[in-house]
Amino acid sequence: MDISIVSLLATLIVAATPILLAATGELIVEKSGVLNLGVEGMMIIGAICGFIAAVNTDSPLIGFIVAALAGAALSLLFAVLTQYLLANQVASGLALTLFGLGLSALLGHGYSGIKPPSSPKMEWFGMAELPVVGPIFFNHDMMVYFSIFLVLVVWLFLKFTRGGLILRAVGENHEAAHALGYKVIRIRILAIMFGGSCAGMGGAYLSLVRVPQWTEGMTAGAGWIALAIVVFASWKPWRLILGAYLFGGVTILQLNLQANGFDMPVSYLSMAPYLVTIVVLVIMSADRRRASLNAPASLGKIFHASS
Repeated sequence: MDISIVSLLATLIVAATPILLAATGELIVEKSGVLNLGVEGMMIIGAICGFIAAVNTDSPLIGFIVAALAGAALSLLFAVLTQYLLANQVASGLALTLFGLGLSALLGHGYSGIKPPSSPKMEWFGMAELPVVGPIFFNHDMMVYFSIFLVLVVWLFLKFTRGGLILRAVGENHEAAHALGYKVIRIRILAIMFGGSCAGMGGAYLSLVRVPQWTEGMTAGAGWIALAIVVFASWKPWRLILGAYLFGGVTILQLNLQANGFDMPVSYLSMAPYLVTIVVLVIMSADRRRASLNAPASLGKIFHASS
């Protein structure tokens, strides 16, 4: 069996990036007290919209921007349903995923087999040429570093800014936040749209960098993994990186084992990343008291502003 550790680690980071982007956005959504199960749908819409934009403009950057806008637009539909029409958040999120999968299949008709423009890799002043460290950390495209930077920005926002404090207050007790004069619905809609834009960029990363091509249903459960990683991270930004890289590592490892003819049915290897995620979640949920303390108190609860 010939598996390069350096190549494995470098590819792991690429595999983790779309999950990390989507999970970071969902963290903000859940911190506001909203549970959006439509991450998968927003990712697949971002994947096809970003792909179409990048192919037609020959610019991956424009592709990512369009993907973010498409994800935010789809999330706005969820926001209207849950924040104004007071629809059930779980049912609305599931419907959003189904809608996204169907719409992406329609939009993507005719784009299969087309190669998108390549995303340039960062130079980092020649540091990519360093042995071992270079290929692992300094030989990636812009979005890899942007995903980590985004986690840093989210952490700083939640911990040190007034806006972050208000967002957390809304997620912990929306009634109290409303009594203090904060616009709960407006804050939640902005959080939902931010989560949608991040999910859209995560989907675009799949179709523009990770694969790169358009295939119907190519997210293959990545949105559900992003949701699970938020729980795994106990709603703390820096732990998202650990969770995303854990899933990315298992995914890449099973692909390498398949490529090297590991003596095990392919179906068992393919389900390994999802099985590991379930096992980790079960372990994390064993201490129910600790899990409940970390979750936003108003998560999933409908807010109705009193007159």
